[in-house]
Amino acid sequence: MNLAKAIGENLKQYRKEKGLTQKEVALSMKMTQQQYSRFENGVFELNYQQIVYLCELFEMTPNDLFNVK
Repeated sequence: MNLAKAIGENLKQYRKEKGLTQKEVALSMKMTQQQYSRFENGVFELNYQQIVYLCELFEMTPNDLFNVK
């Protein structure tokens, strides 16, 4: 599994744990649900600002996002 796919799976897991839909997260990031979906599907990579925002939103660390123990 490539890194973008692994990060996408982690995003999906944390989003669901918070009880949020893709659309809700996308709106908070000022993008469409389709654009956000591409992150969870590993099609597009996140930039630094998006990583920081999502870590704050999902109350996780970058290590959690990248699955680094």
